Amino acid sequence: MNLLLLDDDDFATATRVSFGGRRAHHVRRILRAAPGDTLSVGRIGGEIGTGTILSLDTDRCILEVRLDTPAPTPLPATLVLALPRPPVLGRVLAATTSFGVKRIVLLHTRRVEKTYWQARALEPAALEEKLRLGLEQARDTLLPEIVIRRRFRAFVEDELPHWLEGKHGVFAHPAASPDPIAGLETPAVVLVGPEGGLLDTEVDPLCQAGMRPISLGPRALRVETAVAALLGRVPSPG
Repeated sequence: MNLLLLDDDDFATATRVSFGGRRAHHVRRILRAAPGDTLSVGRIGGEIGTGTILSLDTDRCILEVRLDTPAPTPLPATLVLALPRPPVLGRVLAATTSFGVKRIVLLHTRRVEKTYWQARALEPAALEEKLRLGLEQARDTLLPEIVIRRRFRAFVEDELPHWLEGKHGVFAHPAASPDPIAGLETPAVVLVGPEGGLLDTEVDPLCQAGMRPISLGPRALRVETAVAALLGRVPSPG
């Protein structure tokens, strides 16, 4: 935990916060902090700063905080992700959030198992938990938006062209010609399909919507690796 995230409900006053649960346990057992120590803190949706521990016991931590630094500038990219297996989804969400992506679309494709959509990993609380882990890692406070789209063709034909207005769209596709460009133009819409790959009947509509296929090399990659490889090619702002 590189940043202790604070919720609005934690604030007793403008500068005094109190919380328990996982965060208090982390402060006490993992960070081994004590009263008088200073921690890096940030308010969800707000600024980052420092918090001085006033009190810390087995189930509660009280801080005096000073928040005076804006959150990092978001990465100028939207990730469209074919819904992966639930354990993979959690890792990808945390990693994508740590990159600074602020919109993540979870999309159904033909090779996505329908049972994935009933997984507990898609419950709002489970999604937010993974997003918070990414924010904590990257010292960020701005939660990404999660968009659920279970109809591939409707999304690609009706929504995606509008999302691409003024943006550059790419999707990973092993059959694409090798791409010598190291970085992607921004703002970008980046799509990663399922581990089994996109079907030709899905590739064609994506191209018609304005997306461009690019190759990530000759090796077959796991979803989380492909996501990191693509987002790593999006230049960070400023």
